[in-house]
Amino acid sequence: MRAMLKGIAASDGTVCGQVYRLVEPDLTVQRRTITHLDNELNRFHQALEAAVSDIETIKTRATKNLGADSAQVFSAHIAMLQDPELKMAVEHEITTQHVNAEAAVSKVAHDYEQSLKALKDNPYMQERITDLHDVIKRVTAKLLNVTLPDLALVNHPVIVVTHDLIPSDTVSVNPCYILGFVTDLGGRTSHSSILARSLNIPAVVGTQTATQELTEGSTIILNGDRGQVIVGPSQEELATAQQEMQDRTENLERLAKLQHHETTSQDGVGVTLAANIGTPSDMPNILRNGAEAVGLMRTEFLYMDTDHLPSEDQQFAAYKEVVTAMAPHPVVIRTLDIGGDKPLPYLKQKPEANPFMGARAIRRSLTHQEAFRSQLRALLRASAFGQLRIMFPMIATLDEFRQAKAIYDDERSKLTVNQVPLGDVKVGMMVEVPAAALLADRFAQEVDFMSIGTNDLIGYTMAADRTNQDVGYLYQPYHPAILRLVNRVITAGHNAGIPVAMCGEMAGDPIAVPLLLGMGLDEFSMGAGSILKTRELIGKLNAHDLQSLVETALNSASTSQEVITMVQAAVPGILN
Repeated sequence: MRAMLKGIAASDGTVCGQVYRLVEPDLTVQRRTITHLDNELNRFHQALEAAVSDIETIKTRATKNLGADSAQVFSAHIAMLQDPELKMAVEHEITTQHVNAEAAVSKVAHDYEQSLKALKDNPYMQERITDLHDVIKRVTAKLLNVTLPDLALVNHPVIVVTHDLIPSDTVSVNPCYILGFVTDLGGRTSHSSILARSLNIPAVVGTQTATQELTEGSTIILNGDRGQVIVGPSQEELATAQQEMQDRTENLERLAKLQHHETTSQDGVGVTLAANIGTPSDMPNILRNGAEAVGLMRTEFLYMDTDHLPSEDQQFAAYKEVVTAMAPHPVVIRTLDIGGDKPLPYLKQKPEANPFMGARAIRRSLTHQEAFRSQLRALLRASAFGQLRIMFPMIATLDEFRQAKAIYDDERSKLTVNQVPLGDVKVGMMVEVPAAALLADRFAQEVDFMSIGTNDLIGYTMAADRTNQDVGYLYQPYHPAILRLVNRVITAGHNAGIPVAMCGEMAGDPIAVPLLLGMGLDEFSMGAGSILKTRELIGKLNAHDLQSLVETALNSASTSQEVITMVQAAVPGILN
């Protein structure tokens, strides 16, 4: 029966295909008495081998996508499954208790977990509990003949349907096989949306009920422009969707011809189109999409895919890889932005009633200076291989910036004394706290550059958590209050003679681009998938003429919708 799900249009494009449910299956184990013990032992051995084979596949993909260091967790999982003591314990349980293999595995896993929990003063052993859960789940699924969803194992085109796409789910995403994403949760700035736009994959998020209503293998149509999912489409609808897919492919091929073009407006104003990245593995994709710089490299991946702080050398290797690949063009690397929705379990932190306004980002770095100094040393060492810019996140006061800059200067001085090769590093800040935007003229006297992080700036200005769907309507990048703050920062930067960039999702928004170009923004940094579309759009715009649009929007508009109407009237035929 035909039905339609409504959600949030997260990434443009229409696709049709089969559903792949990335949802945890029921792995409930029933205890049974077994008479043919040899058969049961064989079942266990085969499940063990199959689980190891799956993890080896995942490890290979993760190594290719994220590097050997980030894939080490899978080596630990393989070692755990190949532990002779674990194997013998399960075999002993089967043969002495005459129970089925899955019940034996469950009993042994429970005993192991209790032993690990007893070592409560050993953080490393506590972290092994999570690893144990992961590997036991995989073996149990094999024994129950249940398919455990894993994007690393997808080898044919599918539309992924999941409750919410988290960073660890995307370690092994292969864009060749992922046609689209549909999620229960999420908004325009959620991880799944950003990932989809970066990979040019259509997506609809925030449907609330997709995992309940969409069945494995069923055919659906996903429309990422309208935020719609059609269930049980007609043949006519399928034919239309397939034509739209063909049109989209041709459009992407046309845009690909702009890969090596400069980004220049119709009246000759040049700007830089940069890319936001999360790991070094993103580099080939952003270069294919014509990035002229890296406007934001998030460093959290180095800290979140492990159970301990990364070493200075591990960080140096990752930063060097990106800086070298982008040379001679600039790379902006943001120091650790942890906290809020990105806690680190191995860094002790007391519970906070409101972590998004708590001890996060630069505040954590300044209170954990040993880790901060290690990161700064790694960054400075990498600066010798290209054009590096270091950016401090969530700066709210001049004292914070000065303290962070003093630590940077101290570490640079020490490396210089030790004759470590260093490059000419620029040091700047993210403007994502309203206080910093309002005081941008003062900050501009002390920083080398400013980059506006609109995702958080909008959230803090509108007093709305962007991960909370109940207030998702308040994520309004075109709201006059946001535009006034953005314009204030750009003006302050230019008055001080420093460049101003934007690294939030707003930078690649086709409604916002004409306004930002008219304000004089120097650098637009966005997901890779938006670069070529933005380059084409800017080439059709007259930057000088857009200044009057900006003036009208800043002085006359009272709502987001009024701003949208003004932009569409100023550039008819381009945004409709």
